[in-house]
Amino acid sequence: MNSGFNKFLGLAMCKKTTILLWLSVVFFFTFAASEISAQKKFFKSYPAGKSVRLQLTNRTGTVTVEGWNKQEVAISAYLEQPAANIEPQSLSGTILINLVKDNQGRNEVGNVNFLVRVPFTSSVDIETRMGNLNVSNIQGGLVRAHISSEGDITLTNIAASAVSAENVIGDIFYDGEIQREGNYRFTSTRGNINLRIPFNSSFRLVATAPSTRNIQLGEFANGDMNVIRDGRRVAGKFGDGSATFTVTNQRGSISFIRR
Repeated sequence: MNSGFNKFLGLAMCKKTTILLWLSVVFFFTFAASEISAQKKFFKSYPAGKSVRLQLTNRTGTVTVEGWNKQEVAISAYLEQPAANIEPQSLSGTILINLVKDNQGRNEVGNVNFLVRVPFTSSVDIETRMGNLNVSNIQGGLVRAHISSEGDITLTNIAASAVSAENVIGDIFYDGEIQREGNYRFTSTRGNINLRIPFNSSFRLVATAPSTRNIQLGEFANGDMNVIRDGRRVAGKFGDGSATFTVTNQRGSISFIRR
């Protein structure tokens, strides 16, 4: 009798396990399907000449721009619901993407995460309200990255003659060349600004950190650098001073690192 009962119990447990497994599979695929349906993908590409400018204005989301060795601009975007409208334009060598304009009058728009590949020699001008901006491997005339509220800016392997990075809350990291007669400007309200540049760079510097007085020049400190206003500002020249370097951080640190 015990043998029969144990057999019955085993069959019941097996059936219960099968039902639970089946429910788990149904739940997994339902969840996966909802995740896929919650995100749309956008892709478009344009042929590019030797000189191209990317001008991208996002609302929220991460924007990554990478230089590559193709004469082509490839735009990939992942859109969270409610999906934003994206209507890129190609006008006389400039690729225009403006999600603020394309979604005017819409209160609810999901994050848009961009991956844009452009020729190495492109100029890049990107801005967003909230989200991280990443630019790498660009040798064109201009790199501008602007965040009107919160997000980190990371610029790596840059060789542009004009660079501007500005945010309100978030870190700024620059790793690149300093071109002769170039103009470099980095501004934040709260975050850390770290600048990694070659030791053979030449520039005139004005670095200001009024609240923290935390300005670290590292190996770029020399007799031509002057500490002003009890450490709130450092001004002077490194090398022959051919480029212009302006760094302002209201409530954060400024650090120079030898590349």
